[in-house]
Amino acid sequence: MSNLWHFFQNLWQYLFPPPNASAQGKAIDELIWYIHLLMLVLFIGWIAYFLYTVYRFRKSKNPKADHVGARSHFSSYAEIGVAAIEVLLLLGFAVPLWAKAVDQFPIRTGDPKTDPIEIQIMGQQFAWNAHYAGPDGKWGKQELKAAAPGNPFGLVASDPDAKDDVTCLREPFQVPVNRNIICRISSMDVIHSFKLPNMRITQDAIPGMTIPTHFTPISKGSFMIICAQLCGNLHSTMKGEIKVVSPEEFETWYAAKAKAGGASSYE
Repeated sequence: MSNLWHFFQNLWQYLFPPPNASAQGKAIDELIWYIHLLMLVLFIGWIAYFLYTVYRFRKSKNPKADHVGARSHFSSYAEIGVAAIEVLLLLGFAVPLWAKAVDQFPIRTGDPKTDPIEIQIMGQQFAWNAHYAGPDGKWGKQELKAAAPGNPFGLVASDPDAKDDVTCLREPFQVPVNRNIICRISSMDVIHSFKLPNMRITQDAIPGMTIPTHFTPISKGSFMIICAQLCGNLHSTMKGEIKVVSPEEFETWYAAKAKAGGASSYE
């Protein structure tokens, strides 16, 4: 009984997304509302049509089946109309929105204080790992043959550029608030899905591919990362944590992680 009461007390959070914490989240939430509104209109329309057909072709008025079938072309016109509306939705909404998303992808300008922070995200059964280029801004050399459960990014420890690379294996990692973040997502074993509900981010992690996505955190705090793709018997335990902190806190953490050894810890 207590569990049922707890469910109804928290029904709101089960029915709606968690609080938005990214600059892009508001537009995504609005799009989701519009989609659900369209779904509601379609649902009401199809239910009304279903009830009409049940009444129109009830047994008392149609005791025998008509082998000729429909004599009008209304159904054909209706199908053409539906197809035309779908084309309109695709060309009028989906394509422009996709173009807008591409145009909004953050680019580097050469200013280390405002340039987007790039993070390599690697999924593995059953954890999320993060890799930063380090204070020098240069990615350490990575080789497939060097990849292992304890070195999912395949960093070559002897490479000078890898000495200050920051890696967070199965542990929380940090980003500064109000700064563009680019995540380059991949997987070292099976297909996972990198999901940050508060940032409204969901992107499949596919072995052999690196897929970029981006967000701009606007709220400080700790946010859970989950896997949105069934990836094995411990899928439900595949969680991570990202901490959004002030720029000063991030720089302190970043410098400490780089000084702690970076890729040299793999030697």
